[in-house]
Amino acid sequence: MTTETDIPLRHLEALESEAVHIFREVAGEFERPVILFSGGKDSIVMLHLALKAFAPASVPFSLLHVDTGHNFPEVLDYRDRTVARYGLRLHVASVQELIDSGELRERPDGTRNPLQTVPLVEAIRTHRYDAVFGGGRRDEEKARAKERVFSLRDEFGGWDPRRQRPELWQLYNGRHAAGEHVRVFPLSNWTELDVWQYIARHDIEVPSIYYAHRREVFLRDTMWLTPGDWGGPKDGEPLEIRTVRYRTVGDMSCTGAVESSAADPEAVIEEISASRLTERGATRADDRMSEAAMEDRKREGYF
Repeated sequence: MTTETDIPLRHLEALESEAVHIFREVAGEFERPVILFSGGKDSIVMLHLALKAFAPASVPFSLLHVDTGHNFPEVLDYRDRTVARYGLRLHVASVQELIDSGELRERPDGTRNPLQTVPLVEAIRTHRYDAVFGGGRRDEEKARAKERVFSLRDEFGGWDPRRQRPELWQLYNGRHAAGEHVRVFPLSNWTELDVWQYIARHDIEVPSIYYAHRREVFLRDTMWLTPGDWGGPKDGEPLEIRTVRYRTVGDMSCTGAVESSAADPEAVIEEISASRLTERGATRADDRMSEAAMEDRKREGYF
């Protein structure tokens, strides 16, 4: 007899099974896949699923991190510890290096998230990656809801919604021309709640800033931002000590914290179950630039 408590478990098992199948499908179909790994919760769960997909062997893919130079220190520390723990190969594509070389120009607002596209596409081209795993979920943002599990990208990393392919019965078409590649999203059918329930069930470690902690922050455009040499705070933006946590971790200049007392996965699950805002809508300034901000960046090669 199935009880109500069995339903979330069966749901997570189905999502896990689908993701494991996707990883194995890519391993059998592509020559040079890579996993985008930021140290954020979605990429952490994605890596956990990859480890499970190929156990007891090691993960047959490298990791790729696009480092803006304004990442949270706690997240970078977690990234490096994870790479060392599992003996993984990590390639870092640096926004700062391209700014220093003159290939990129700093934005007036100090935000570097939109600048990640160029180093990402350059890294894909340089290393000849033909499949790139990303942790995008369809509940995050409108443009991401349009994307398939296998998302064809052109030779410049650009995305065209009209080239999306049907994916009936979990049959994925990875065919691509020379110079093109496929972005692969094993968490497409997951929600933020699913991710946290999976983290809780499998006792997966995540960076400490995902849980409530006391932090020096300042208020800008209704978001609590962390001060840093990226350009904040400005005059008239006083620093305060608040108890906050992060729902998502991106560039410090555009990722806001939320006031919270949730200090463990169960408390986080309870908190987001009552939320009516997506994590990106609530805490990412780069997605507030316009209604089509994410879609415009995806067309240019963003993940």
